[in-house]
Amino acid sequence: MQVTGNPEILSPRMRRGSKAFDDENLDLLSHLLDDWFRIPGTSIRFGLDGIVGFIPGVGDVIGGIASCIIILAAWMRGVSYVTLARMLANWGIEVLLGAVPVLGNLFDIGWKANRRNYALLTGSLADPQGVKRRSWLFFGGLCLLLAALLVLPMLLFGWLLAHLLQGIAG
Repeated sequence: MQVTGNPEILSPRMRRGSKAFDDENLDLLSHLLDDWFRIPGTSIRFGLDGIVGFIPGVGDVIGGIASCIIILAAWMRGVSYVTLARMLANWGIEVLLGAVPVLGNLFDIGWKANRRNYALLTGSLADPQGVKRRSWLFFGGLCLLLAALLVLPMLLFGWLLAHLLQGIAG
């Protein structure tokens, strides 16, 4: 049997093409979840993710599950692991902070993790090395932030303890 055409080249993680994971559908999903609606007279946009977050208990879970579709599509399309980790960090930040009643919903509206992750997906396919480099920088900044959040309370406690002991002794 002779092959008459060029074989279709797919990403190493993707064995079958899927219409559900094409750019048009993923863009629509991220748009629907993060900025489908606009508050009249303002530039503030929000999506279904911000709305379902108001449902106690299950809203953030539903939004989090829907957000995983873009991350799964990125994995299937061969996005680098560091960029996938960055997408998971965006998702995790949205899910964790979004779980805070009312303020979390406002954070969801501003953070727009799905639009961020879609931009990482398309950017990674267009400029893999650039997105990979920016993802490493993101994690470097995130590590510095977490270190500061760990060290600052210890420094504050040390300062308060020193002043307390100084007050007792003097």
